[in-house]
Amino acid sequence: MPVVRTWRRGADAPGPGPDWEFEVRPRRAVRTAVVVAIVIVVAFTAGGLLLRTGSTGVNFRVADQVAMILIGVLGAGAVLLLTRPRVRAGARGVSVRNILGDHEYPWAYVRGASFPDRKSWARLELADDDYVPMLAIRSNDKAHAADAIERLRELGAHYTAGD
Repeated sequence: MPVVRTWRRGADAPGPGPDWEFEVRPRRAVRTAVVVAIVIVVAFTAGGLLLRTGSTGVNFRVADQVAMILIGVLGAGAVLLLTRPRVRAGARGVSVRNILGDHEYPWAYVRGASFPDRKSWARLELADDDYVPMLAIRSNDKAHAADAIERLRELGAHYTAGD
């Protein structure tokens, strides 16, 4: 079984450099997530500030208002995790970062990239009949997604031609 590297933030995290010839991120999902995160923060902030207004029979304090706003910030942060997906490809192989985690697959372990019918995102097909979803290449990005999957296939053909 080939070595699959898992990256964490820090000094050992791969940066944009000569190792990666191609990088793709989703477009529409990022814009939507940012808008939703802003709406969540605004709604929870307004709710927190207006919490003490009115007579509901419950005694709300400043700590409750602050907690309400913090819950909105945490919710927005969770939504912003959807902006993380990224796919990189180069001589070293393919690096797929989804919502949590970053995994690198050498070309010898990669069989191809596909976009199954009626699926929201592409997937990286691996040698052991397994696959990894690539959330960075989403069907709602249309031409951007088609170009990305084509470029990934071209790089795969280039780096596996000698095998």
